Amino acid sequence: MIEKQVLGPVNNGINFFSDPCFFSKDMEAMNHLFTYGSLMCADIMQRVAGCRAQSTEAVLRDFFRSAIHREDYPGIVPRPGATVAGVLYLNLPTEAVRRLDVFEGELYERREVEVVSPEYGACAAMAYVIKDCYRDRLNHKEWSYAQFLATGKAKFEKAYLGFDRI
Repeated sequence: MIEKQVLGPVNNGINFFSDPCFFSKDMEAMNHLFTYGSLMCADIMQRVAGCRAQSTEAVLRDFFRSAIHREDYPGIVPRPGATVAGVLYLNLPTEAVRRLDVFEGELYERREVEVVSPEYGACAAMAYVIKDCYRDRLNHKEWSYAQFLATGKAKFEKAYLGFDRI
């Protein structure tokens, strides 16, 4: 697990001491989340989680990130030797995790995984993995974050109606 650190009051323009995702009385319930798709975008993550969170780059080993048929977002499945680059969000409170569970829906299950971050080394985190019963929705082509930013993000944000229900 990543050791909880006391950082200065401002990091990347965010006042973490006043933000509930960083500084909370519920410190024992904090969690780390590895994201690999639409939630890599800090603005989407903030909208879904209900707060801003400290983040760092990370890699998930032995998983493959696949595009999903007719969707702009991906899913991950175990695959020995594969790696997925993503964003690790630190110290998410219980309410943010609840909101993320609603956002991810029936297609995914939250699992504990081990990720590697240049800043923190190996650490435990949660990740949303495609449920076995939905693997047929994957097209088994690698999903591209750059392509998502270029063409998929705007479509995703316009098409996703669940932000207001979280």
